[in-house]
Amino acid sequence: MATPGPRTTYRYTDQFKATAVRLSELPGVSVADVAESLYIHPFMLSRWRRLAREGVIVTKGTELDRTVAAELKALREVKRKYERLQVEHDLLKKAIAFTSARKPTSSPLSRTTRKPAR
Repeated sequence: MATPGPRTTYRYTDQFKATAVRLSELPGVSVADVAESLYIHPFMLSRWRRLAREGVIVTKGTELDRTVAAELKALREVKRKYERLQVEHDLLKKAIAFTSARKPTSSPLSRTTRKPAR
């Protein structure tokens, strides 16, 4: 259930919206990554992108901070590598479980014949 009381509504400037839209249009950067880094909901950023396509939000002439753009690209790269490591880790866990669950097979070479002691 929702908590009772007034809801907090944040108002963002047109400059902030235009910058967010420009950041989300960078190659190799997803809307979710930009939204997460700006602490906004991805749906809000998608709505701002639609408004920019319709011409309501003007993104031309908006300067991007190069460090923020570089951080977003680096974040995307780190997330991609992390997902790959997760897949590799899961595969190794399955391999370990498979090999430890196997019953040892007896082969003629592994058996040693002992002569009874007299």
